[in-house]
Amino acid sequence: MSGPQPGLSSSTENQDVFSVSQAEFSQPNPPSSPLSEESRRRGRRLAIASHPLGMTFSMVFTQHLPTLALVALGASETVVGLQSALGIADLLRLPALRAVSVFSKRAILIAGQATALLAALPMLAFPWLLEASRSGASHAVAIALLSLMGVVAGMRFSDTVWFPLLRSYVETDAIGRFFGTLRSGWHFALILYYAAASLWLLKDPMGFGPLFAVAWVLGVLRIPLIRRLPERNERTGERIRAREAMALIVHNPRLRRYLTGVGTAAAVRGSVVPFILVMMRREIGFSDGEILYTTAASFAGGLASLYLSGRLVDLFGPTALFRVTAIGNALLIASLVGVEQASPLTLAGLVGFFFAFSAFTAGFGVADTHVLFGLTPPEAPARTLVIALTVSAVLGSTAPLLAGIALEHWLSQPGTSGRVVYHVFFLIAAAIQCCVFWPLRRFQKKEPGGEL
Repeated sequence: MSGPQPGLSSSTENQDVFSVSQAEFSQPNPPSSPLSEESRRRGRRLAIASHPLGMTFSMVFTQHLPTLALVALGASETVVGLQSALGIADLLRLPALRAVSVFSKRAILIAGQATALLAALPMLAFPWLLEASRSGASHAVAIALLSLMGVVAGMRFSDTVWFPLLRSYVETDAIGRFFGTLRSGWHFALILYYAAASLWLLKDPMGFGPLFAVAWVLGVLRIPLIRRLPERNERTGERIRAREAMALIVHNPRLRRYLTGVGTAAAVRGSVVPFILVMMRREIGFSDGEILYTTAASFAGGLASLYLSGRLVDLFGPTALFRVTAIGNALLIASLVGVEQASPLTLAGLVGFFFAFSAFTAGFGVADTHVLFGLTPPEAPARTLVIALTVSAVLGSTAPLLAGIALEHWLSQPGTSGRVVYHVFFLIAAAIQCCVFWPLRRFQKKEPGGEL
């Protein structure tokens, strides 16, 4: 996932928004009782235990490794942008909302995971795809892309209920600590995975097949754990309609401000990261194994940041964290103009870039989740969570596709320096990133019994 993630209103505005939402979206049956403390503890334990397995599977099939695999198959910048844009499958969350009122969240979670596992099978046969590509067959890239599309679709359908499940396990004043712990687990798992993957690719530069196979097995192992997750029932007998979720944006100005800031950050991040990898491989000349060192560094940066960020946002609120992380990432993106040639020093600098960029991104994500859960009613969280995650994900997915098309056009111009094109692109992205903090600047610490 791959958070993805306002301002203060007067108490009168908050009451008006709450009244409109209650009147328009009232349900015929009352929401179920909150989970017992024992069930919530069990839910937190199972979530923390299962998440490294699920996120390793998800990240390996949706993030950096598929980008490198597609480049190995000869994919163009547009195809790489399209792969990065597959997160637009988050739109599936909206029709999936209907299923929340009919099926258990566990059933939806497992169905999406199983679908993703089936769709991922062609990537396990990567050696055959590579052989077909080398023989001049154009279908290898298409098969890989279709497989990745299926994985993303299955995971996005499954993820529709993941945050609503977690919302029932944690109180608002402990959100930062819980998500710091939850995300630290899968960051640590991915550090180990990508460190091993780097060594493997240095030994076998085109050996992507076994790497996908290991992640696939981890995805299978997640299923027995998520089958036992407790849940707070939202099956009220009335369908949860996508248009009702969309209407929340119209009626809640705080949600609009949140989505503006978080969506812009997602768009910049989704556009920049895949094309750093493409630039490193095609323009600078690093190997796939060397590039994966930066991927391991990115998860190490997130791990280093998560717990501290969680504590800070619980104690002081999200505003300062939004400011520091948004501006910090803008400066880091601008620094990419200094990347000129392959050398140990350049590689070390890029490893440091990914560590710091991920540390800021993880901190931003903790603040983002803190705000989002504060905007979400705990008795029926699906509408708010799904529309928020969908909007930010669509922005974060559309941007890299547009960036890929633009980059391929610029790079095709006669006499154009590829490095100069990428440097200009990164400067534009840095300028946009500087604006991320503005709509989020007014979100403060949630007071006990108050509104965020």
